[in-house]
Amino acid sequence: MSSAGNALSVRRHIVEMAATAAGTHLGGSLSAADILIALYFDVMRVDPRRPDWPDRDRFVLSKGHAAAALYAVLAERGFIDVRELADYGRAGSRLGSHPSKELPGVEFPTGSLGHGLALGTGLALAARRDGRDHRVFVLLGDGELQEGSVWEAASTAGRLGLDGLVAIVDHNRLQINGSTEEYGTRRQLADRWRSFGWHVRHVPGHDRAELSRVLSACPGSASQVPQAPTVFIADTVKGRGIAFMEHHVNSHYAVLSPRLRRRALASLERSARRSGAPDAVPTR
Repeated sequence: MSSAGNALSVRRHIVEMAATAAGTHLGGSLSAADILIALYFDVMRVDPRRPDWPDRDRFVLSKGHAAAALYAVLAERGFIDVRELADYGRAGSRLGSHPSKELPGVEFPTGSLGHGLALGTGLALAARRDGRDHRVFVLLGDGELQEGSVWEAASTAGRLGLDGLVAIVDHNRLQINGSTEEYGTRRQLADRWRSFGWHVRHVPGHDRAELSRVLSACPGSASQVPQAPTVFIADTVKGRGIAFMEHHVNSHYAVLSPRLRRRALASLERSARRSGAPDAVPTR
C-alpha cells in the first residue's frame, strides 16, 4: 500500500471513532496521523509479533488525547486486530480516550499533558546506561508546550546530551481555546528549544517521505559521548484531510452525527483522489 493509501485508511478509522457515542479528539488525531504513519511503517525498529522486544525503538504519545490516531496506526501495523477499533469507547474496551499500557505497542499510559518528554528522557537515559542503541521518539502537541514540566524535561535531556531522544512537535497552531500563536511564535519556539541544548529542525508534518528521511537519520542511544537530543517542529494542519474541519478549532473534539460522518468520509476520499491514493473507494 502506498503512503497515501496508509494515510487514507488511518484517517478513515479516526473518523469512525469520532462517529461513536464517545466521540474523539478528531482534529489533533488527524494532524498527527502522518507523523505516526512515518514512524511505525518507515522509521521505528518494532515487531508487532513481539511488542516487548528489548531492542525495539520506543515511542511515547505525550499528547495522549490523539489516541485515536495511535490506535488506527497500531491496527494497520498489526499490533492489534483492525476489528478491535469497533470497540473504541465502549465499556471494558482496551481503547479508551487515552492510551493504556495493556494495549500492545503502548509504552506508557498518557493523557495528562506535559509528562511524555520526561518519560522519554528516562527511557533514553536508561538505554545509554544499558549500552543499547534503540531510539526514543516522543510526540508532543504545540499547545502542550505551555506545560512547565516539558521544559524541565527538555533542560535535563539537553544537559545530559541524550542524542537517542527525539521529540516531535505536532505544530498545528491550534489548541482547545484558540491559537497557540498567542502564546509564542514559531521562531520563539525554536529558540527556546535551542536554549536548552537541543538540535532543532523544521519538517513538513504531512510529507511522509521527508518525515521518514529525517527521522530515520536520528542516532541511537548507545553512545557514551553525550551529544544533543533533537526536536522536529512538524508543521501540520488540524483536521487534515477533512476540508470543512481543517484549520478549525472546533475540530478539537467531535462526536460526528451520521450526516457529518458521511461528509467527513467523502471529504477524505476526495483528498485521497487528489493525492492518487489507490484505495479510494465510494463512501458507504
